[in-house]
Amino acid sequence: MQDFVQDFRQTITTAEKQLRAVPEPQSEIRPGPGEWSAKEVLGHLVDSAANNHRRFVEAQAKDDLVFPSYDQLHWVKAQQYQQAAWVDLVALWTAYNIHLAHVIAAIPRDVLAQPRSEHSFERLAYQAASEGRPVTLEDLIRDYHEHMKMHLEQLFAACAG
Repeated sequence: MQDFVQDFRQTITTAEKQLRAVPEPQSEIRPGPGEWSAKEVLGHLVDSAANNHRRFVEAQAKDDLVFPSYDQLHWVKAQQYQQAAWVDLVALWTAYNIHLAHVIAAIPRDVLAQPRSEHSFERLAYQAASEGRPVTLEDLIRDYHEHMKMHLEQLFAACAG
């Protein structure tokens, strides 16, 4: 898991540099009707960090990985990320994920690897697992990272085009 945490931190460091290079006006452009701007995508990633932070901590004290979902569209709209300052969103996303790297690094190996038959991956995960297959907290953490990377790629592609 040490290699994973290092890779996770590298994702944050690399993305932060790229995010800081995006001009404020560019961060507000919606690539198409009904699509999120870079600000809204990054806001969604802050929301994802917040929800997964709770999951990563709570999972250490229970035998399942069953968690409530959240209405992503409502969260983005209610928090009005489009009106937030880009530099503030970048700082928030960066700081939150640096903290998550710290949280992840502190999780005991046996807790990370404990198979959990009861889970809600079919509703929550970016790369859903079947209901019948046990999953681990490490699976949840790796899924969070993959989800983050997918949205960062989406964000950078929208800002480049």
